[in-house]
Amino acid sequence: MINLSLIILKDKEYLITNFLVYINLFWIIASLTSGFYKIYRHHNYFKILSRLTGQLLLFILGFFSYFSLFREGEIVHNQTKVLVTIIVIISIVRILFFYLLKKYRSYGKNYRKVIVLGFDESTIKLAEMLKKEKELGYQFLGFFTNKKIETNDTLGTLKQYENYVLSNNIDEIYCSLTELKSKQIKKIKQFAIRHKRIVKLIPNANELYNKNITTEFYGDSLVILNVKKLPFDLIENRIIKRIFDILFSSFVCLFIISWLYPILWILIKIESRGPAIFKQGREGFNGDEFVCYKFRSMYVNKQANKVHATKNDSRITPIGAFLRKTSLDEIPQFFNVLLGNMSVVGPRPHLESLALEYQKDVDNYLERHAVKPGITGLAQISGYRGEIKKKSDIKNRVRLDIFYIENWSFMLDIKIVVSTVLNVFKGDENAY
Repeated sequence: MINLSLIILKDKEYLITNFLVYINLFWIIASLTSGFYKIYRHHNYFKILSRLTGQLLLFILGFFSYFSLFREGEIVHNQTKVLVTIIVIISIVRILFFYLLKKYRSYGKNYRKVIVLGFDESTIKLAEMLKKEKELGYQFLGFFTNKKIETNDTLGTLKQYENYVLSNNIDEIYCSLTELKSKQIKKIKQFAIRHKRIVKLIPNANELYNKNITTEFYGDSLVILNVKKLPFDLIENRIIKRIFDILFSSFVCLFIISWLYPILWILIKIESRGPAIFKQGREGFNGDEFVCYKFRSMYVNKQANKVHATKNDSRITPIGAFLRKTSLDEIPQFFNVLLGNMSVVGPRPHLESLALEYQKDVDNYLERHAVKPGITGLAQISGYRGEIKKKSDIKNRVRLDIFYIENWSFMLDIKIVVSTVLNVFKGDENAY
């Protein structure tokens, strides 16, 4: 809308590359800061106007800052005309789009399927609201409860909701905190993460100040607790992480792999027969398999894709032992990062055959699939790397992987990368 406004006005003082790049970048950064686009279907016009006002105030400051920073002392004509035109067009389009979307939803389009777990006064009120206010865009399908109630909206007991969610492609699950216990809520959250569903809580008084949730208002008085999104649920965080992955991997490929690769390739080929690069199927994002690249550190053997290496493994070559000790065998995985299969930092990818065994030992193992696997990770710098000898090893790895996913920050990635580099230079004996 900004660019369209400038094209309509046909003012050559503004249709220049410097201004267009500046004003577009400023809008994007300001919108991420103000939460301009974080508008949800249960929001009302007041929320739209408050977000719009905050964003436009930031935009006005940015607009005039351009002339102070880059064109100081110059007389720039039509500033007021240009600014007012942009503001009016953006405001009209934003409000009109919101109105038309609500109108479209009122005809039963663009809806989300909803079920409610538990039955009490608040859940009844929620169900009535979702049925009545069609413009919200929700299709209420019914209750799951252990209570004996007489209503056509009952779908089954609390133990039966999982199959129903999957078979009917339910989008959101609302949970009554008066009927469900904390253990049940935890299990529902894990189920929702695993199958990419949204969980919202209908509160009792004790839950209103829980730090892991945010409060939302449906209508004038109905309070709903929204389980806070994980860091990687926010697109800006995924963009930041991907940019870092590309820049860091490009640096490694250009300045390290470019000269190290041919040296290691020659050494590996001289020592034993077989390819220098070992390709192996590993679990990736959403559990999808991808081809993981490594420098071959073993003699060619039939068990390579079935059994992880162990300490003093007879399959490991002398050069391979050095590569594993220094983690140089992992260097080709920076190509996986550039291809988008992996990230520099994340949970380590496992063989699918072994992952099936780990799922039996760790209840929330599948939560690791919420992000791309990494070359290094929090578990690795915390000492959990190499051979998995007992159940506690994999449980601790998964625990740290999930902590990383739930508490990610850019600085945490930097800390993990720095710690990994320091461990490599120390020659960690556990890195086999």
